Amino acid sequence: MAEQHEQGADQPRESPVPWSDPGIQSEIEWRDGDIVVSVPVKSGTTWTMNIVHQLRAGGDPHLEDVYVEVPWLELLPSPSVTRQEIIARFDAMPRDRRRAFKTHSPPGPLPYHRPGEGRDVRYVVVVRNPDEAIASLHPFVGAHSAAWYELWGVPREELVRSDFESFFFDVARGMVGDMIFGFVAAWWPLRREPNVLLMHYADMKRDHEGSVRRIGRFLGLDPAEAEWPTILECTSFPWMKANEHKFELRGVTDVPILDPGAMVRKGRAGAAKEDGVTPEISAEISAIGRQVLPDAAAFEWCYRGGPLPGD
Repeated sequence: MAEQHEQGADQPRESPVPWSDPGIQSEIEWRDGDIVVSVPVKSGTTWTMNIVHQLRAGGDPHLEDVYVEVPWLELLPSPSVTRQEIIARFDAMPRDRRRAFKTHSPPGPLPYHRPGEGRDVRYVVVVRNPDEAIASLHPFVGAHSAAWYELWGVPREELVRSDFESFFFDVARGMVGDMIFGFVAAWWPLRREPNVLLMHYADMKRDHEGSVRRIGRFLGLDPAEAEWPTILECTSFPWMKANEHKFELRGVTDVPILDPGAMVRKGRAGAAKEDGVTPEISAEISAIGRQVLPDAAAFEWCYRGGPLPGD
């Protein structure tokens, strides 16, 4: 079994949905060179996955499905697929290029390999303003297909609400602590480790090219200068929106998980209020956050981004 960081030796938390199995991660045979995109839900995960893929490929406008290129560690594509089958698929991935994976897990459910003590794994970690992430989660949950809910025997009304306020208090409020603030709390002590790159969604939006180049340097990927225009074009929001079918998991399940247009929605920072986050809900999210993430510097950075304290 892969080693785990001492702060994360606890058992994987139970997933709120049956199609996610965090325990898969602890049973994988990790390889030197593996790349992990670790991002909370609706915080830039798919964008970061695509950045990693485009850097690794030297620009790939012919990408068919980013979830085939960068598999989701926790995803069970159907109730009939076992954890062992998923692990076997990961073990069978080609060895002539570095593997890259997506996860919504922080250290703990996700094994962390400390440099020099285990496999040479690199972690690209992105955090988003909590209000924005929760606001974006509401339409995303509603855009899961009826066929997907039916496949898993999950009544749609358990997770879907017509208005944001009901969704927050009925569904999301109990998830906020672990899903966002607990995620930051787990990664924060590791932010200076040489195999961890901790970035903020707002900073990535402010400097698209600089952020993509920074991720490339961190991963040791050095595309030719002639490849950069394609890489930057294919990681831009307009290109991803125009090609959103490439980002909707259509190539990994027999039953569509999402309705069209669910994954690449707005691509903006600062839109929480227009998506339904009232001052009262924002204060509720913040109060939860201060309990889970008492480090003031970490809490402020989680909301605003910018240079990490001490940079």
